[in-house]
Amino acid sequence: MAPRTVLAVLFDGLQSLDVTGPLEVFAGADLLSPGAYRIRTASLDGAPVRTTSGLRLVPDGSLADARDPDILLVPGGPGSLRPDPRLVDWVRERGPRAARLVSVCTGAAVLAGAGLLDGRRATTHWAYCDRLAREHPAVEIDPDPVYVRDGHISTSAGVTAGIDLALALVEEDLGRDAALTIARHLVVFLRRPGNQAQFSAQLAAQTAQREPLRDVQRWITDHPDADLSVDTLAARARLSPRHFARAFRAETGMTPGRYVDRVRLEHARRLLEDTAGGVEEIARTSGYGTPEAMRRAFVRTLGTPPAEYRRRFRPATTP
Repeated sequence: MAPRTVLAVLFDGLQSLDVTGPLEVFAGADLLSPGAYRIRTASLDGAPVRTTSGLRLVPDGSLADARDPDILLVPGGPGSLRPDPRLVDWVRERGPRAARLVSVCTGAAVLAGAGLLDGRRATTHWAYCDRLAREHPAVEIDPDPVYVRDGHISTSAGVTAGIDLALALVEEDLGRDAALTIARHLVVFLRRPGNQAQFSAQLAAQTAQREPLRDVQRWITDHPDADLSVDTLAARARLSPRHFARAFRAETGMTPGRYVDRVRLEHARRLLEDTAGGVEEIARTSGYGTPEAMRRAFVRTLGTPPAEYRRRFRPATTP
């Protein structure tokens, strides 16, 4: 089988791990299966670039001279949010020729700027999802997943999510055993599919400015199995239910009910991943009350029931 060529686009102001993370995955796959991948890097003029960490990367050549790859990788970083127009033009012309077009983190902004995400579902770093949706309304932005695959175009969330996506591509090409071997070598888990949330409830919501609302946020996190109705939470904040609901949404960016749902789901996920507790016990301590209520929440949000989630994401015990 002919090697699959991987071309990583380089530019000033990129996040170095957005490039080196995925490329280490493909390089590991090539060591495991010699000739599986051939990796190249290129910048606009073939000149070295400076990453956000100050690391200097020397490309193999210029984008103008690069051959059409099987996998075209566009990293993120501040440079992708203010890209050179020539870079956007090059991606617009050459991106559709790649068998797989991949972005990491805010690299999705380059694809969107080139019009390649119009009418497609995509993701990016959680902190930039609103901006990308606002600037490119023709793109369906999903802020939750670690990565999204829509046809031959794949977009991933922030930084290390590029590793998850690269492992998924290697698994598709070479099989699960190969991807698992590479994940073990890189000391990462092969256990984050695209539908696993990229951030926690606390990270997804803004921290409230007023102390009573911050106290309510902490209380919800520490007591997911308590009565977390709006009336109860409003009483804790010493506000009327209507005023509390309005203020909570204004200061955190989500409704109290949405926040409670996220906290309970996250609590249950962690128990399924990190403990051997039964589903009934986890449902009770996470505030769902019954296993069926927890199952519905998992299927609705993650697309998988709790038992299957545990099978996928709980690390195997080591003797």
